[in-house]
Amino acid sequence: MQHIDHTLPWSACGTQRSLRVLRFGSGPRKAYIQASLHADELPGMRVAIELKRRLLELEAQGRLTAVIELVPLANPIGIGQMFQATHQGRFEFNSGNNFNRDFPALTEALAVHLEGRLGSDGQANVATIRQAMLELLDELPAPHSELDGLRRLLLRHACDADLVLDLHCDFESVMLLYAMPQHWAQLRPLAARLGAQAALLAEGAGGDAFDEACAAPWLHLREYFPEAEIPLACVATTIELRGMADTEREQCQASAEQILGYLADQGMVDGPWQAAPQHCCQPTPFAGAQYAYAEHPGVVSYLQPLGAQVRVGDPLFEVLDPLSDRHSVVRATTDGILYARERLRFAQPGLWLAKVAGNTAIRQGRLLSD
Repeated sequence: MQHIDHTLPWSACGTQRSLRVLRFGSGPRKAYIQASLHADELPGMRVAIELKRRLLELEAQGRLTAVIELVPLANPIGIGQMFQATHQGRFEFNSGNNFNRDFPALTEALAVHLEGRLGSDGQANVATIRQAMLELLDELPAPHSELDGLRRLLLRHACDADLVLDLHCDFESVMLLYAMPQHWAQLRPLAARLGAQAALLAEGAGGDAFDEACAAPWLHLREYFPEAEIPLACVATTIELRGMADTEREQCQASAEQILGYLADQGMVDGPWQAAPQHCCQPTPFAGAQYAYAEHPGVVSYLQPLGAQVRVGDPLFEVLDPLSDRHSVVRATTDGILYARERLRFAQPGLWLAKVAGNTAIRQGRLLSD
């Protein structure tokens, strides 16, 4: 195992933060796995601890046939953001920005950089594009903040990977994946291994999240260079490892083994491995997800368990105002699975309280919440 440490720029005087990348194995292909980019989402970090242990074993046994880069703590800024004993790891205190938004969008600069350099050899084009990505990231102006520097470091390690897994969780959630529809066939075995109950697919969810920053350039470069052979060389997905409280050892050990089994499916780990289950959830469009909001403030009582199959009109939760006695019931506006709930139990303006994954598109524009 190789330790790669990067010092973040623009730390406050007398302080210094660093990002650690663990590199295992060798070979022509590469997988990149990071955890807790939203620093208060700890199930991914717990799974990464198990992955580190197992990758050390597999490396010692000579069973790794690819480079595996693991970042167990992808957000050294957010991990220390505590406010009155509550971890605040989703938004940077300094700027208010979401840690998983606004990653460098490389496509337009790549198109200029690659003009006249791509042809009919797909593998040669992949090598040329990856080298161009690295060069462009190195040529960007100096980072103007710690967060800007962190984003570039993470993307630079991931942009030349064949497979990118970004480990997150929701507040209270079933196991699920976010991905581009073009990658679903390749990711289906991963979803099956993890026992995912939902997979939300979108070409552009908005916000330049990390997985999209890694995968989308390959799709868009095909539009810029229709005559060239450009494979979709980076399969990227965000894995929601259930809810924020789901850090139990056995559960996280099982998730790590399921991820390793998927790496074996991809030819990155050698030796026998149990086959992926045949059964898998059916993917749905991310635009088909209902974000359910309360109509007024009050105490929230959920009326459906996580994973429930609901139909239009089914009650999701009720809200009761303790002062005015106002009472309302918020219902499903689509048929689908209740895949996430807010952990807070008092309705706030603009705060979603439940999410339902449906088959029919009911939203447009930016799909990701802040």
